[in-house]
Amino acid sequence: MRQENVKPESVKPENVKPVNAKPESVKPEKKAEDDTAHPLFRGPRSTRPVHTQPSAESGVRTGAPGGASAPPVPVDDAAADVPATSPVGRLAATVERLRREVRTAQAAAEGRALIELAKGILVERLGCGPAQAARQLAELAEQAQVTPLELAVDVINQAARDRVAEVTEAFLSATADPSGPAEDSAAVRLRAAESGVLAAHDTEAMAGSLLEHALRPLGAVAVAIWSAGSDGSLTLAGSAGFTPAEAARWRYVPPDVATVARRGLTEPDGQWVPSLAESGLPTIGRREYGDGARIAVPAGAGGRIHGVLEIAWPKPERPLPRPVLRQVEALAELCAHTLDDFVPSAAPGWGAGPVPDVAELTDLADGLHDPALVLVPHLDAAGRLADFRIHHVNNRFLDPAGRPRAVIGGALLLETYPMAAGTSELFQRAERVYATGEPFRAQRVRLTALVDQVPLSAVADISISRHGCGLLLIWRIEDETARLASLLQHAQRLGRIGGFEENLLTGEITWNGQLFGLYGRPPTSPPVALEELPAYAHPDDAVQIGRFLRTLLHHRRPASAAFRLQRPDGVSRHMRVVAEPVLDTDGQLLGVRGAYQDISAQHWTEVALAATRDQLAHTEQQAAERNRLALQLQHAIMPPAQAPLRVPSLQVAVRYRPAETEHLVGGDWYDAVVLPSGLVLLCVGDVAGHGIEAATSMVVLRNALRGLAVTGAGPAQLLSWLNIVAHHLTGAVTATAVCGLYDGERRTLRWARAGHLPPVLVREEEATPLPTLKGLLLGALPEAEYEETELRLAAGDTLLMYTDGLIERRDRSVEESLSHLLETARSGPRTLDQQLDRLLTYSRSDTDDDTCIVGIRVD
Repeated sequence: MRQENVKPESVKPENVKPVNAKPESVKPEKKAEDDTAHPLFRGPRSTRPVHTQPSAESGVRTGAPGGASAPPVPVDDAAADVPATSPVGRLAATVERLRREVRTAQAAAEGRALIELAKGILVERLGCGPAQAARQLAELAEQAQVTPLELAVDVINQAARDRVAEVTEAFLSATADPSGPAEDSAAVRLRAAESGVLAAHDTEAMAGSLLEHALRPLGAVAVAIWSAGSDGSLTLAGSAGFTPAEAARWRYVPPDVATVARRGLTEPDGQWVPSLAESGLPTIGRREYGDGARIAVPAGAGGRIHGVLEIAWPKPERPLPRPVLRQVEALAELCAHTLDDFVPSAAPGWGAGPVPDVAELTDLADGLHDPALVLVPHLDAAGRLADFRIHHVNNRFLDPAGRPRAVIGGALLLETYPMAAGTSELFQRAERVYATGEPFRAQRVRLTALVDQVPLSAVADISISRHGCGLLLIWRIEDETARLASLLQHAQRLGRIGGFEENLLTGEITWNGQLFGLYGRPPTSPPVALEELPAYAHPDDAVQIGRFLRTLLHHRRPASAAFRLQRPDGVSRHMRVVAEPVLDTDGQLLGVRGAYQDISAQHWTEVALAATRDQLAHTEQQAAERNRLALQLQHAIMPPAQAPLRVPSLQVAVRYRPAETEHLVGGDWYDAVVLPSGLVLLCVGDVAGHGIEAATSMVVLRNALRGLAVTGAGPAQLLSWLNIVAHHLTGAVTATAVCGLYDGERRTLRWARAGHLPPVLVREEEATPLPTLKGLLLGALPEAEYEETELRLAAGDTLLMYTDGLIERRDRSVEESLSHLLETARSGPRTLDQQLDRLLTYSRSDTDDDTCIVGIRVD
């Protein structure tokens, strides 16, 4: 034993820092609202007196570790209803008393184990005997006003400096409050739990120790310790707080089943569930604590996750504060060391075979036909996973950089392949597989290796699996030749192409599998020689096939032919064959090679296209004939310019511009005629639609208006009659029109409109549209009334009637187009004919519709 020059009297309380000692620099003040307000952050308040003296023999007082009273043992509801004076009641009280005594004895034994460990540390540090160390421990505890157990735990923490000590210091620094009463020591709870775990004879006892010593002060009611299998399954290694029947139901969870523990296994920081009912996740104890919170923390050590620690609370809770969460992580790490040696019992339907060691994994890698590496973990000084060492390389391994196997074996993975930590994430995948045991497989992963600082890439299929404490890494580097062959095979399948080769010297014929399918023959049947091709083709194609064979075999030139193949199943397919001769150095024919392609779909598509083209041409011819007839009819009735109308003191001019596209022959019309009464009938109209139907309807309306005008009726009455004609006598067509009667003696114009644009009056270089009178378009209703008004014209006035083909645009409103017309009309030339020509020339219409203009000017 190592001796130190330290006197027993030199060990002062300030040198062995008590757990509950308060720093002098910390002043009582009101604490800010933070995570420490969480109800789980505080353990139960201690009710013990501060100056409790230890026993003379061992310094351990009775009760739970740290002075906390033993947790109450639940009493059966049936026993609670039994009178205490009855025999059954006395028996129940005796059983409860014995339970409390057993639990007190267990707590005292665990506390004595910690005190004995602290005494051993003092013996080694001070170089004294056990009795002197016990006295020194009692004196220091009395001076620090703490229990011997708390002081023993503090001595252990200062000597160990392990994860438990770090968590304890962080917890104390976050919860220090001199103004509040002393709290139960987190260090005592963690060390007591650690002592119970180490002393536990099985995992069930380990779970019970964790629950009683460390988790019940946090409000937890149950705990489950899960062992993770190499296939990703979970086995219930131990539990406390759950019924035996519930634990039996959840003793095995197959891989890929989503549970709370599964989420904790896959999440590096664990999984917190505020309310189990809201999450919907299945897990152990859902019937008993269905509304409570859950936490599942990975239990790992040395970079490997051995299982999961799952803790249950009776009701929903907020997330744990960080100091408390670190306590839970420390407990999970305690479980990991025990789970490392845990051997699960066989579950129904799944055999629990022995875990292979590295030697067996090496033999397995040597038996594979793919390149494989055996990796073992390489830990740093702190026990964390830093890298993987390449323990073995099998005979089929091919390094992407071309290095020999002897250079690869025994090296570290990141040193050999530094790019494994790059975009391929190969190292991260291996680290994850080693931690969780879940295998990883991926296709076409790009691997990059550095050779003389030059990155060389290769594409490979990757497989990583954990076997015991080692990893099996398999990669299959993609062969360029095999990849091109596979690509060609898919291209032939998609294009329905089958290749062949025929040796004319030996008679050997080679077909690929696709060609057998094209011929409708089984792959076991003999291939068909080219000379036998006429026997399998349609008789009408014999000429084409004969020309093909002569060109290929006799003229020794590449040839092709299209024919109909008669298959054995009675199906006829349209085929195309392409072949070329294979010649030796003397020009002698050695063989032929080529390909067949099923062009049935293309053939029937061409047939359908040809029929469609014929039908389209016939339809176009009919449409052209109809348009020609409609155009001839329109021009016969309304020529683009007619002879001038002779009326005293009045100039009359008309213009008609047909549509530029023949199939848009429309129903625009005009009329200017002197009636027997001496009045001049002026009108323009537009029948809805295009084609011969619109042209014939226009003829009907124009001639009907001429006939009705000789009655002497006014424009409004004429339009009312014309509406009846449009609705009843023309197949219910609709049209717009404006009609006017000019009286030369009075120089007045009476006019009305039926849904048409009003005329434009040009007077003294000002152009304005006439008021919009009421009037529904023709043919919309069986009967309609129209408004009529009278306009007095002066010498020099010009009046313009027009159809919408003059101004209508797709990208502008009618008002904008009308403004352009008014601007063009007011700046027109002197003669009326020139003015109408100017309107057609500067028209901005883009509808390609026909246009009519009727203009008059008073002399």
